[in-house]
Amino acid sequence: MMAVSRRTDRFSPCWRSEAGAWRPSIGYLLVAAALVLWGLGYGWLSGPPASPVEMTSAPASLPSAPATQAAGWPMLSKAPAEQPKADEPTIRVGREGDQDPTPDITSFIPKGQVPTMNEVITRLHQAGIRTGLGAFNPPGTRPPMVGLAVPEGYTLPEGYVRHYQATDDGQRIEPILMFAPDRPFFDANNQPIPIPEDRVVTPELAPPGFPIRRIVIPPPVDTGHAKP
Repeated sequence: MMAVSRRTDRFSPCWRSEAGAWRPSIGYLLVAAALVLWGLGYGWLSGPPASPVEMTSAPASLPSAPATQAAGWPMLSKAPAEQPKADEPTIRVGREGDQDPTPDITSFIPKGQVPTMNEVITRLHQAGIRTGLGAFNPPGTRPPMVGLAVPEGYTLPEGYVRHYQATDDGQRIEPILMFAPDRPFFDANNQPIPIPEDRVVTPELAPPGFPIRRIVIPPPVDTGHAKP
């Protein structure tokens, strides 16, 4: 039977010195050292947690912030109240949509109505409007005066004037002869002549040679609107 030789070159945890003493292998020593170092590091990292830092309360002697100061912080629970807006001036706008602030006559006439001139002027006066049509009296309150017609181009003697008029619907009337204001008149005997209160010259007071003819008031213009 053949004898089997054993290999003696395998790694052994121990090695034998020349003196014949057995000693541990260098590889096992390195592994053991690594394990020791790992154990020490793990124990240091997993040590007891550090004690929490205690927060010391503020001393009671410090003054507290006033209530008014706390109200001024940016973080507010409610939004500031909206300031009331000042009253804006109201501009009257006509029915045509223009921006003219001047009161128009249509502002005083209800839509769909066709009032008379008397009604228009009366409403203007009630609204305090005394310009434009409001400067006149309502028709019929001061009818035209009837007097002697002054021919066109006629040269009046001193102390007499032409007086022009118009009807309520805008028709022009012939001028009439009137006495000039603030001027005394005398007759042939140098006696003062009494002047009528309205200063309208009557036929008997007309100057010599003046044509005697009374004016005629034209009739109202038919506007096509029947009165109710």
